[in-house]
Amino acid sequence: MQTVSTPQLDLLDVNFGDDPRAGVRVSFPINTYTGAADTAVVYFEVAPGDHLATHTDSAEEILYIVSGTGIAHAGDESGRVSAGDLAVIPAMVPHGIANDGDETLRVVGFFCESTIVSTFEDLVQPLGQHQVEMGAPVPA
Repeated sequence: MQTVSTPQLDLLDVNFGDDPRAGVRVSFPINTYTGAADTAVVYFEVAPGDHLATHTDSAEEILYIVSGTGIAHAGDESGRVSAGDLAVIPAMVPHGIANDGDETLRVVGFFCESTIVSTFEDLVQPLGQHQVEMGAPVPA
């Protein structure tokens, strides 16, 4: 059994393109690289006023809002989310989330596959690439 404590995760500060408000703190604690066979998990935090840039994921994702409030969008739809809410994001549908509250937005994303590739329009920094494979070693 693998267990993870989200408050104890090492979070990577990630920014997207030139937008100073496009940034998250993120960790990929469960995926193929940590031994999961059929699932993956992402944990991320979005500061007040910031947003997770629009991207696609190679598998369906269920978002669980741990704390905070925001506006999530998927394709042409958008809606308010807050602590305790769940949202389903279909595979390969462009989506993102913005923190419009005054506290950190904390989110757990659950995937139905253990290898996930996310593709962003803007470069993901500090990685310097548009595609990120969840849990893969960070390039030097």
